[in-house]
Amino acid sequence: MNVRFLTGLDRLLAEPALARPLANHRVALLAHPASVTASLTHALDALAALPNIRLSAAFGPQHGLRGDKQDNMVESPNYIDPAHGIPVFSLYGEVRRPSAEMMDSFDALLVDMQDLGCRIYTFITTLRYVLEEAARHGKSIWVLDRPNPAGRPAEGLLLRPGWESFVGAGALPMRHGLTLGELGRWFVAALKLNVDYRVIEMQGWQPNDATGYGWPPERAWVNPSPNAPNLSMARAYAGTVMLEGTTLSEGRGTTRPLELFGAPGLDIRALLDTMRGLAPQWLEGCHLRECWFEPTFHKHAGQLCAGVQIHVEDIHYVHDAFRPWRLMALVFKALRQIEPDYPLWRDFPYEYEHERLAIDLINGSPLLREWVDDPAASTNDFDSLAAADEADWRESRRPFLLYP
Repeated sequence: MNVRFLTGLDRLLAEPALARPLANHRVALLAHPASVTASLTHALDALAALPNIRLSAAFGPQHGLRGDKQDNMVESPNYIDPAHGIPVFSLYGEVRRPSAEMMDSFDALLVDMQDLGCRIYTFITTLRYVLEEAARHGKSIWVLDRPNPAGRPAEGLLLRPGWESFVGAGALPMRHGLTLGELGRWFVAALKLNVDYRVIEMQGWQPNDATGYGWPPERAWVNPSPNAPNLSMARAYAGTVMLEGTTLSEGRGTTRPLELFGAPGLDIRALLDTMRGLAPQWLEGCHLRECWFEPTFHKHAGQLCAGVQIHVEDIHYVHDAFRPWRLMALVFKALRQIEPDYPLWRDFPYEYEHERLAIDLINGSPLLREWVDDPAASTNDFDSLAAADEADWRESRRPFLLYP
């Protein structure tokens, strides 16, 4: 018998006993545009309507509470919410961590953010930062849990020590398979934080059930960030996000960002043939379609790109077989083989890092780039390295799982 699906926010609104400990406390909300109820009311408005909740502030992560900032490294200002008259503090503006003044604006912070299940998605770094500051200032953090749309599979190398950054919150693989509430439990343990941390769990989340495999089909998709337009993007993101560290377009400036890759002049058929020859098993679970696109902004704007769209929304999608991180690693390796001098790695400031290459920052070490650039390194070498990390992660995350 299927149980009705409810997010943590939906449960907090429907079950008065859950919100009772918040009475007589100043409550703040950390949220973004996808922080909505089943009826698509934003969490800020829904919480403000509760009689026993006294909202004192709100916080917005990267792209802002309203999701108005299109690209990376575009900051959001602080402002006063026109409907509720409370301050809205930006955690992607003058600061990344909440300041002491910001922390003084509340007693309990409700965190309601739709995540994509990928280490590089900066909302999880923001969660880490607010947990650390809450431990310092004696505040409570409640996560109103939401689905991981990429489901439970884990994939990728673990972030290496010393490679922590705003796109690398800790020793996680690229695709971690946890919900935000579970990630918070892992952070509290891994960082040894003395903090009042609670999770309002979802009801009826079934991450192994077709066809959603993590995303309940009855729920509307609302972009958690401007270039996260659908479930297909969420499924591919743990691989396609690496394109941000390359000169290849990731489809920004098109209607299918982070589902496409390409560049002017690429020989796509040779690339795909080389990929099939190197590691055909890394192409399983999806369908790769040769296509053409012309970005209206960002990389290769106004230029016709030869490219590929990754299809994971039809009968070709096999949830447990699809490995987006290996797929994109194979793209880079095959491109190196057919065009050894291709200027693949993009050297530019990435998330306020000026010294380390973006591709290394994204992967949490130089290991992937070094493998791509080494003609003698095989796919078996790389697969063995990643598989060991993935097995370790699946075991170490087990105590923090909240859902069967």
